[in-house]
Amino acid sequence: MITPKKQYSDEFREQALAKVYNRGKRTIQDIADESNLSIHTLKNWMKSSTPTDTSSPNVSKRPQDWRPEERLLALHESHGISGEALNAWCRQRGLFAHQLAQWKSDFCAVTRSRSDGDASQTLRALKVENQRLERELNRKDKALAEAAALLILQKKVRALLAGEVE
Repeated sequence: MITPKKQYSDEFREQALAKVYNRGKRTIQDIADESNLSIHTLKNWMKSSTPTDTSSPNVSKRPQDWRPEERLLALHESHGISGEALNAWCRQRGLFAHQLAQWKSDFCAVTRSRSDGDASQTLRALKVENQRLERELNRKDKALAEAAALLILQKKVRALLAGEVE
């Protein structure tokens, strides 16, 4: 006996997809079992789901699947929005406000570590340059001392030779 194909409402489908995209560490199979769906049906919905809002291409993505550029754009778009308006903006894109906060702190941490890395690299380069200059200065000091000693000896030799000649 062939079972008739079930028809699901658009709302049910959207809720199931939202659960999949915001599932955290749970598997798609867990969401399918919870929603009383076949995993194949759910995966087909995921493949065929297209964003309804063309300005946000990530509606169908899980937050952890967003690329850094997309995250930065989301942070830029949501900057200045707060409260219920921020929650509505997040719902449209399948996000939560705490994910935006995490992304912001991640970007700040990367920026800090890069600037710290740049500073330590610059410091290292300056130390190497300082050591090179100190070696050159010591070499020139020794050469100058040697030249001064030779001039003094030359003067003494002339004085001695001048005394013998007279």
